[in-house]
Amino acid sequence: MKRLIIAVTCCSLFIMTGCKKYLDVNKNPNISETAPLNGLLGSTTYNTAYTVYRTGDFTSYFVQYLASPNTASSTDTYDDVDYSGTWEATYNTMADLYDLIKQADSVGAYGHAGAAKIMMALNLSIMNSLFGSVPYSEALSGDFIQPHYDADKAVYQSCLSLIDAGLADLNKTDPKILLDATRDLLHHGDTAAWRRTGYALKARLLNRITKTADYDPAAVLAALGSAYTGNNDDAQLTQFQARSPWNQAAYNNTQALLDGWLSTHYVAAMNDSTFGVFDPRLPLITDTTRYGDYRGTINGKGRVGTGTTKDESYLSVNGFYSKGGAPLLLITYAECKFIAAEAYFRSGNKPAAYAAYQDGIRANMDKVGVSAANRDSYVNNAAVSVGAANITLDLIMKEKYVAMFLNPEAWVDARRFDYKYKDFHLPENAVLNTFIRRVAYPTIETSRNAANVPPVGALSDKLWWDQ
Repeated sequence: MKRLIIAVTCCSLFIMTGCKKYLDVNKNPNISETAPLNGLLGSTTYNTAYTVYRTGDFTSYFVQYLASPNTASSTDTYDDVDYSGTWEATYNTMADLYDLIKQADSVGAYGHAGAAKIMMALNLSIMNSLFGSVPYSEALSGDFIQPHYDADKAVYQSCLSLIDAGLADLNKTDPKILLDATRDLLHHGDTAAWRRTGYALKARLLNRITKTADYDPAAVLAALGSAYTGNNDDAQLTQFQARSPWNQAAYNNTQALLDGWLSTHYVAAMNDSTFGVFDPRLPLITDTTRYGDYRGTINGKGRVGTGTTKDESYLSVNGFYSKGGAPLLLITYAECKFIAAEAYFRSGNKPAAYAAYQDGIRANMDKVGVSAANRDSYVNNAAVSVGAANITLDLIMKEKYVAMFLNPEAWVDARRFDYKYKDFHLPENAVLNTFIRRVAYPTIETSRNAANVPPVGALSDKLWWDQ
């Protein structure tokens, strides 16, 4: 595989403007300073966040957060779409991470090495969740033009190994080069924050295999014990070259470039149609239609109006996820609480599951900006406050679905849960007779590495953890 290293203008700006400050302030003569490491740190933290965005940009249609305004749109209807751009961008990021790890390991920059291994695990785990088997062991060194594909379960195990190695690095003392807060765009040079993210990612991946005999809820909970303790710990990108990506989608829609339309299923889950309780997060995500209410678009059916008369609900330029400078969320405290709720539930500990479920709701509402009064009113509603004895996996997964808005891990959850969300239906004009379970390998691979690309029977074929 040809290795490409992309230059990110935004991160170049951070490098140029932050370099003098880094060299001149709090300078320790016993610590060496190597600019390329922190330059790679800037580009990889930025681009790792964009891996999450790029994948969420199409998986959000699979889980019906978003719906196309066009009838029978390919992303709505489970058509075979070429994701070469996502593939190439992610592997470019992983190539940079490979270089960062190699350089950091060679000079004892433990913080850089640890953060890079955590980011490599995140990028690789996303590719694994989309395609199953992907190139990894031969893909990044530059020694193999046509790398072989690691087995899907082996890729998953590599992700866990990367996390453990990263955590070991982050626990080391006396790094020879410090993480630069101006280049670390996710955790601003805080190694303790990177450790918490490593454990949060580990919990996510251990929870991914709930359908397998290897699933161990105790291991999930153990990882969570060292993960996030509040919303301030979230791994998120808040600095952008121009508009944040979901703000760009919302802005496009105001300019008649139709984008960011909410699905009927997602709106119905929040506007009291499906569950009989209005979710106060909805007005903080979208605006009302010209009818004064909230209406989504049916996946696969397309818009009912002109697209310019506010007949449906879209991402708002003032919404939490899509306002100017809106954070791009990678892993959050709220997600961790819902992972805990599921692990406790599967362990048979309903009281702990119920407490974590409620904590997850509150955490996400606080993050989005719901007032304390509206938050508590929602949590105390009989449809939500069911009591520990009546907590169900359906309720946990429903609330997690709402809280994971636009995050590609939501598609992992949908598959683990077999798409059993209440009133979740196949899109109209679907090309499959069942729900999508994977995506096809892109032409960038089938055209240059065809001998190694595994065969794909159908997009309804389940990956190893989804059997």
